[in-house]
Amino acid sequence: MHAFIVPAVLLLALLVFVAGCGAPTGPPDSTTPGLTGNNLTASNPPDQRIDQVPVRTIRVDDIEVAYKEVGRGEPLIFIIGYGSTMDMWPPGVLANLSSKNRVIVFDNRGMGYTTTSEKPFSIELFADDAAGLMDALEISRANVLGWSMGADIAQELSLRHPEKVGRLILSAGTCGGNESVPAAPAVLDQMTDTSGTAQEQGERLFRLLFPAGWVRDHPDPRAYFPIPIETSPPENIARQAEAIGSWNGTCSRLPEIRSPTLVLAGTDDVISVPMNAFVIGERIPGAWIIQIPGGGHGMMYQYPDRFEQVVTFFLDSG
Repeated sequence: MHAFIVPAVLLLALLVFVAGCGAPTGPPDSTTPGLTGNNLTASNPPDQRIDQVPVRTIRVDDIEVAYKEVGRGEPLIFIIGYGSTMDMWPPGVLANLSSKNRVIVFDNRGMGYTTTSEKPFSIELFADDAAGLMDALEISRANVLGWSMGADIAQELSLRHPEKVGRLILSAGTCGGNESVPAAPAVLDQMTDTSGTAQEQGERLFRLLFPAGWVRDHPDPRAYFPIPIETSPPENIARQAEAIGSWNGTCSRLPEIRSPTLVLAGTDDVISVPMNAFVIGERIPGAWIIQIPGGGHGMMYQYPDRFEQVVTFFLDSG
């Protein structure tokens, strides 16, 4: 069982909390990007922010996948976590990485602007969707970065479609199953606590993403957390939770991964506890394990420069 299974109502409350903090303090967008047709012939300039480019859609098997891309270079595909959408990636991190990479973000099946079907949700299906997106974009091989549940999907992608994955980055993930290390009971209780107003629920969940001391020093989430524009149907978030709960994990199969792998963990992550990085990394031949001191589950929001520097160093090491 994966540690991070939160009722859909709490994820919606989290968005209410972040949005309720007011308008972003950073540069405002002149327009809300809309959906456009797919364009395979051109990418956006590497100095353009991902939150300023239009959403594109493309057919992948039985669904329409919504995605964005920016930059030029080797493809670097980001796989977002549970209940999340592509507009929740830190724009600054993506902008820096796009200076040398073709950065691609997308919404998982049934989330945000991506459609769904009657197929039962599973981590394996999400991995096949990612592989299908690569095929649709005529990308034979890409570096892949997954966060939280996205790290689970990235593991399955590298196992089910090894020829498609160059370098693999697993951030704040677990390998699922009985060998992964669960969150503490008190944390699990907070993750499923639906008491209080939506604002109170969202604030409670937000404080699980970041260490308490760090939140006290950074009380305004507008300074570091993007305000999501996209929304997802609660029933599809619930289907994602079922997919996580039914996932048997990859622990026993991790030695089969041949992609150079970086396992990233925050030392203060209470959701995907940092010991999981060692459970994963010790099973993947030659894997790097790097811990970010003071990092929580949302370490890429806390320390975006450090996060980007570690990822860049790993990508350049090959």
